[in-house]
Amino acid sequence: MSNLLNIGKSGAMAARAALDLTAQNIANADSPDYARRTLAMAEVASKGGIGVEPGTALSGVRVDRVLRSDSLFLQNEARRTSGDLARADAELAGLTHAESAIEQAGIYGAIVDFEASLSRLASDPLGGALRAAVLEDGRRLAETFHVASNALDVAHGDARLKTEAGIEQANLLAAELARTNVGIARVQPGTSGMAVLHDQRDALLRDLAELTGAKASLDNLGRATVTLGGEALVQGTQAFTLAATDSAGGGLAFTVNGNAVSLASGSLLGGSQAMQAIGGLRTQLDDLAVQLMDTVNTAQANGAAPDGSAGQPFFSGTGAADIALALTSGSQIATAPAGSPAGSRDIGNLQALRDALAGGGPAQSADSLLFGLSSAIAARSVTREALGTIADTAQVALSGETGVDLDQEAANLLRYQQAFQANGRVIQAAADVFDTILGIG
Repeated sequence: MSNLLNIGKSGAMAARAALDLTAQNIANADSPDYARRTLAMAEVASKGGIGVEPGTALSGVRVDRVLRSDSLFLQNEARRTSGDLARADAELAGLTHAESAIEQAGIYGAIVDFEASLSRLASDPLGGALRAAVLEDGRRLAETFHVASNALDVAHGDARLKTEAGIEQANLLAAELARTNVGIARVQPGTSGMAVLHDQRDALLRDLAELTGAKASLDNLGRATVTLGGEALVQGTQAFTLAATDSAGGGLAFTVNGNAVSLASGSLLGGSQAMQAIGGLRTQLDDLAVQLMDTVNTAQANGAAPDGSAGQPFFSGTGAADIALALTSGSQIATAPAGSPAGSRDIGNLQALRDALAGGGPAQSADSLLFGLSSAIAARSVTREALGTIADTAQVALSGETGVDLDQEAANLLRYQQAFQANGRVIQAAADVFDTILGIG
């Protein structure tokens, strides 16, 4: 009789545990770091003892272990695709910031305005107001280069700060993953505590992959080893240090524990690529400023001012950051050819300057710079959309394997509730039989 009571009791306790776990699944249905749990049951068998026949008697059911839904392949695929997407996002963000910096500076428009003021001066080469307008447009043109250069510095600095913050975050995640490995080694396998630690481990691995594109492998207990470019970032209970230094190309060179590594994906790589691209844009902007200065200053050197003196340099500087208006007066603009007498209205040198600016000059170079940058952003936007679709597909596949299905959990609630009630009936039946026996006689 007591065996029947034990069977009913064990069944009721197992059903209650399953109901609790089902409720936990439902409560965490929207958590991206939670993997669905199920209970594995095992039968209870009692050995023969005093007053009991030798052999094994069935004595109910017990909770054997908590099973956590997992898929190593889908986890790795989701991490890989999220790292690719994070890299594309970071690079695209940096390039978009740089494009805004150059476009908002208005370099192309300032060059066109400068050329237009030179064209107006041709109608009256000795006009003081027109000469002053040319000088003012030249000053504004130099200022647009300053604005663009400073804005590129800001974009480069922003990409650097985000990347440095990402490196710090990656090191924190690596240290936390090493501590999680310690916990996994200590906790009893098959328990809820182990499932929680495995959830935490997978969340840390996901975040590390988004930052660094790290690859992970698991041992038989579920402890993670993380590598970057063949170097271990996390191994067992030890986390190594990820660092970065400036590289020759304008980006960053990464190291783990002092050893050089090449990142395959992740936002850190995207930030480095953005820094490198911005550095290339700064070089193009400097080249454009030098082209402008050389073109205008060469024309000035080949002409004569209204007072008959030789033309002086129009601009000074070495690049976009320090280009400046060198002339102090509109009367210094050399519109006439060299050797012309004072007061000459000959615009031969002015025309030569206009031709130099128009024929494959700075305006065309500025247009090519903007067009190349716009094309690069468009191409990377297409790539980003494709990578986004791939990452979403991988995440959906992972969620289908490890996520909580509310319909299934609702069915489990009903099933385990009925099992609990059925075991209650077993206990009640055993009690009724016992009462009947006691009432005999």
